[in-house]
Amino acid sequence: MTRIIGKNLPNIPWEDRPAGCNETVWRYSANPLITRDAVPECNSIFNSAVIPFGDRFAGVFRCDNRNREMRIHAGFSDDALKWKIDPKPIEFATRPKGIGDFWYAYDPRVCKIDGEYLVTWCNGYANYPTIGLAKTADFKAFHQLENAFLPFNRNGVLFPRRINGKYMMLNRPSDNGHTPFGDIFVSSSPDLIYWGEHRLVMKTCMPWESTKIGAGPIPIETDEGWLLIYHGVLTSCSGYVYHWGAALLDLDDPTKVIARNKSYLMAPRMDYERMGDVPNVTFPCAALADAATGRIAVYYGCADTVTGLAFGYVDEIIEHIRKN
Repeated sequence: MTRIIGKNLPNIPWEDRPAGCNETVWRYSANPLITRDAVPECNSIFNSAVIPFGDRFAGVFRCDNRNREMRIHAGFSDDALKWKIDPKPIEFATRPKGIGDFWYAYDPRVCKIDGEYLVTWCNGYANYPTIGLAKTADFKAFHQLENAFLPFNRNGVLFPRRINGKYMMLNRPSDNGHTPFGDIFVSSSPDLIYWGEHRLVMKTCMPWESTKIGAGPIPIETDEGWLLIYHGVLTSCSGYVYHWGAALLDLDDPTKVIARNKSYLMAPRMDYERMGDVPNVTFPCAALADAATGRIAVYYGCADTVTGLAFGYVDEIIEHIRKN
């Protein structure tokens, strides 16, 4: 049985696999977990990140307002199900000199490294997308660091510990539009400021991910490798379709792919995934994993409108990767 290398989190959300379900991951019966109007004057809440915080949970949420401006907001929860999201967007307590005016922020991820909570997101720099980076100790005061990369880049996802003494971040070079291409790369840094040693991790492969791929939640460390959940996009006759799948990366060298899904784990099937501001989207951004039970709870954006939740077991997901 695969062992998660991490803490026991007995209080993560959980729902047993429904009777008659043979899927590797299954949806929360009360989806959508967070509705589009859970914050006043909000148009949509999706593609958001959550993390254990003391004996409860904290998160950074993508909240597009009714001006259709893309912003990130902080939030807290006792059970990781019912969230109290700050109606005001995050305003950085400190910012690097010369980093420029704020344009937009979306699709955040959060992890904890060396006792610090680190937030990455797609940051508008000179109105071009790149990877923003910030630190926080309490999810109230956020301190922005230098952008990790030049435009154009999206889906910046940190590994939750240093590897060979360096910070490592998955990312996807892109363009200034909806990006009809994209492969996953990894970059390293000694200090969260200077990034280099950019290396390819994996390219698009199967039909369900034939247009582009991108890293999802913070990778989960197991005794078999890093479990990476990622999104894959195909272009259909009616537009993009966003699925999610998984891969297993080497613990010491995440450029080495040990195994990878041929078939997806989840695709848009429910009404809240197929109908919304951007139809046919399931976009994973965060995962909570309990080392004691192997349970995993995955938070994912649905149709760029609401937030969903799905469950599974890490060892079953890895078994699915190896069998497929």
